[in-house]
This record gives sequence, structure tokens and C-alpha cells, in this order.
Amino acid sequence: MDDSTTRFTTGEDETANQQERLLPIANVGRIMKQILPQNAKISKEAKETMQECASEFISFVTGEASEKCKKERRKTVNGDDVCWAMGTLGFDDYAPPLKRYLDRYREVEDDRLATPQRNEEEGQPSSSAAEFSSIPKPF
Repeated sequence: MDDSTTRFTTGEDETANQQERLLPIANVGRIMKQILPQNAKISKEAKETMQECASEFISFVTGEASEKCKKERRKTVNGDDVCWAMGTLGFDDYAPPLKRYLDRYREVEDDRLATPQRNEEEGQPSSSAAEFSSIPKPF
């Protein structure tokens, strides 16, 4: 195999690895559109920039939460760890509402697990997605 083939393969691998760590661009665009006026447009560059920033932010907060778990000899990062990391990293305005959202999510999940599952033949949903979507976002 010559050097050009090696470089090409390595470049493809790096691009594939980077794409795996990024949020799907369509999802990022949908979230961005929710806050903008209906007739607003978003450039590809803006979506890609936000995609990179959001993905980096998630990695940053998760890394801090993971360090806490390592120190405590735990393998699983949970919602409380993420809330703690947000506060530790200086996102003090976001940590308390995120914690309230997490607590409410847990309440809904506990209620869902305590209630017998509805029969799918009746056409009723068997998850808490509809209930949880009605919870106001923390920010």
C-alpha cells in the first residue's frame, strides 16, 4: 500500500470518528429552529458550528461527571453526576433547574412504573413519553 492510500484511509477514519462524536445535524437544526421566528433561515455553517459547540459541551460536562464517578469508584454516570458537573464547571444558573427537571423526570418514571402498563391492543401508549413531554423545560 502506498502513502497516498494510507493517508486517504486515515483521513476517512478521522472523519468517521468525528462524525460519531457529533450530534446529528438534523436534530441540531430542529432545536435551533424552535427558538427562531417561523420565516427565519439557518445557514449550514451556523448548524455545523452549533453542532460542534453542543457536542463539545456535552463531552466537557460528561468528562467532569465521569471524573467524579472514577473518584467514587463507580462506573455509571447518572443525572445527579451531570447536575453536579454543571455546577462545578461554573454553570451555576443551569444546575438547579436541571436538577428540578431531573427530579420531575424521576417522579414521572416512578408513576409510570407503579401504574400497570396499558394494553397495546387498545391503542394506548405504554410509555411515559406523552406525560414527560408536558413537563416544562428547565431553561
